[in-house]
Amino acid sequence: MIKKLSFLKKIKARYLLVLTLLFLVISLFALRANYEQMVSLRNALYSADKNNGNVSLALNNLQKYVTSHMNTNLSTGNGSIYPPIQLEYTYQRLQDQLSQQASSLNTNIYTQAEDYCQAKIPTGFSGRYRISCVEQYINTHGLESQQIPKSLYEFDFVTPLWSPDFAGWMTLTTAIFGVLFIFRILINFWDSYFNSK
Repeated sequence: MIKKLSFLKKIKARYLLVLTLLFLVISLFALRANYEQMVSLRNALYSADKNNGNVSLALNNLQKYVTSHMNTNLSTGNGSIYPPIQLEYTYQRLQDQLSQQASSLNTNIYTQAEDYCQAKIPTGFSGRYRISCVEQYINTHGLESQQIPKSLYEFDFVTPLWSPDFAGWMTLTTAIFGVLFIFRILINFWDSYFNSK
């Protein structure tokens, strides 16, 4: 195996080390840029959620970016909430809308109950009989506000370990030069060990 790598003897180890370190620095900047772009897209999503903007477009942009770029994990540490994307304002707006619809429909049902009970129980009778009639009508015909499952407005996206973007290619190049540097050091060690005998 060492003999197959003898072409590395022509390259000085320090050059390989310099190239490894250079590409490592470039990789770190590229990975940082990926993370910053994810943060920007996540903030745009939170802003759209809070201000009733185009949440689906912002969510789609974030999902596409996170799933196709490395170092874009949405979690912010061990103590972070899970799932990391929770569209609380969109969820609350829809929940409030359903509550208002149920309340509006129940107001109409209350009016229907009064009309029904007035026709069923003539005015000569005591009003207390009508109250129980109205309550019974509302209980059988009234609507309760529906609860939307919160999980429909909570998201997490999987970040790839490696992606074919600038950061990915620079990381791969760093790894290749790092491995070549290690092999070059091993060849030096191998030669000095056997040449000393």
